Amino acid sequence: MTKPVGLLTLQGDYEKHRQIFTSLGVETMGVRRPAELDQVSGLVIPGGESTTLTRLMDRVQLRQPLLDFAVDHPVMGTCAGLIMMSHTLADENFKDYGVAPLGMLDCTVLRNGYGRQIDSFTAPVGIDVLDGSSEEFAAVFIRAPRIVDVGPKADVVAAYKGEPVAVRQGHLLGMTFHPELTDDSRIHRAFLSMI
Repeated sequence: MTKPVGLLTLQGDYEKHRQIFTSLGVETMGVRRPAELDQVSGLVIPGGESTTLTRLMDRVQLRQPLLDFAVDHPVMGTCAGLIMMSHTLADENFKDYGVAPLGMLDCTVLRNGYGRQIDSFTAPVGIDVLDGSSEEFAAVFIRAPRIVDVGPKADVVAAYKGEPVAVRQGHLLGMTFHPELTDDSRIHRAFLSMI
C-alpha cells in the first residue's frame, strides 16, 4: 500500500481508528477536504453524529467527491458512518433533522435503532465471513443504528441475534457497531485486505 488510509476527520471517533491502524503498522491521514481524497488508498467514515456529519460534509463540499472516490476505493463506515453510507433511512422524518445519506450501500437503516446512549451494550457477533475465523467479535453498540433492510447489491457479513449488523458491497463495508473500541483488529485487517 503506497498511500495512507484516510480517516474522515470532520467529526466523530476517528482517533480510535487511527490507533488501530497504527498498531497494525499502517499510516493514516485525516481527510477534511475533497483534494485530500487523492492522497489516500481507502477511507473510514467513523461513528459520530449523522446530522453533524451531513452538515459538515456539505459545508466543505465533500458529498460528490466522496461518491466519486467510493467508485474505485474501499470505504468503511462504522455506526454513524454506516448511516451516512446507507441508501436510505427508515425514519420518515430523517430530513427534518438534517440527515442526508450518501446512498453508497444498498441497505436501509434506522437511526438509534438499538436505543439511546443509556442502552449501549457490548455483545458477541459472528464475523466469520469477514476473515475466515469462527471466533466471535465483541461488538460495541453505542446509540447504534439498526439495519432494517438489505438490498440485492449488498451481502450481510455479520449478524447479532439473527439481525444484520454489518454489510458489504464489493469494496464498501458498513457496520452498526464500533470495532475501533476494542483491542480486536480483525475488522480493520479485513478492510485493509480490500485495498
